[in-house]
Amino acid sequence: MIRHIVFFSVKDPAQLDEVEEGLKLLTQSPYPSLLEVKRNLRRDLFGNEVDLVVYGEFPDQATLDRYKEDPLYQRSIDRVRPLRELRIAADIEG
Repeated sequence: MIRHIVFFSVKDPAQLDEVEEGLKLLTQSPYPSLLEVKRNLRRDLFGNEVDLVVYGEFPDQATLDRYKEDPLYQRSIDRVRPLRELRIAADIEG
């Protein structure tokens, strides 16, 4: 299984809802076994720069690749990219 984790911060806090809705488009994808979009609880003592987290689970790399090739993925990027500041992604086996 591949766990795909992406952290986002927004340029303007007033646009947090808009970015969240853009990311939630991804939950309509048929490829992940699980996909969640959650707001950061901001409880860390050292850093709270992240506003939103996308967490997805995929059975294998090929399925993750198909997810990224889906037009729905591009629609989400088109909505979110102009409004985001930070994007950090990590894929781990688990």
